[in-house]
Amino acid sequence: MRLLPLLLEAGHEITCAVRNEARLSVSTSVRKQISIVEIDFLDTPDLSLLPEDIDAAYFLIHSMSSSTQDFDEKEEQAALHFNEYMQATQCKQVIYVGGIANEENLSKHLWSRKNVESILREGTAALTVLRAGIIVGSGSSSFEIIRDLCEKLPHTNDYPKMG
Repeated sequence: MRLLPLLLEAGHEITCAVRNEARLSVSTSVRKQISIVEIDFLDTPDLSLLPEDIDAAYFLIHSMSSSTQDFDEKEEQAALHFNEYMQATQCKQVIYVGGIANEENLSKHLWSRKNVESILREGTAALTVLRAGIIVGSGSSSFEIIRDLCEKLPHTNDYPKMG
C-alpha cells in the first residue's frame, strides 16, 4: 500500500506539498482527506504556504527527470529550501529516502542523494534516513524501466531443472 493512505488510516492530518496539484495522482476519496499546497522547492521559499503545526515531513523530492546535466544542483537547492520551510514550522522529524552510498567514488546520482542527506541533516528537525538501492513502486521511474524491460526483452520458460 502507498504511504498516503497508510498515514490517513492511522489518523494523521496530511498536508501535501506538490509542484503541480493537477499531477497529484490520488483517488478522490484521499484528495478529500488531505490539504494540498503547490510549492516548487526550487523557487525562493514563501513561508506562508505551509502550516506551522507540522510534526513530521517526508522529503520525497527529486529532480532527475528534469535534466541530466544539473539535476544535482536542483536537488541541492530543493533540500536547502525544504530546510527553510521546515525551520518555519514545528517539524520535529524529517524522513528521507536516499540511496545506498557506501563507496568513495559515487555516481552523480548517488552523490546527489548523499549530498541531499547531508543538507537535510543540517536542518532543525531530526532526520531519519532510509537508504534503498531501488524503489520499485507503481509510477516510479524504476518501476517504469523494469516494466519496459520485461515487456520488450526476449524471455523463455525453458529453464534448466534444479537438482
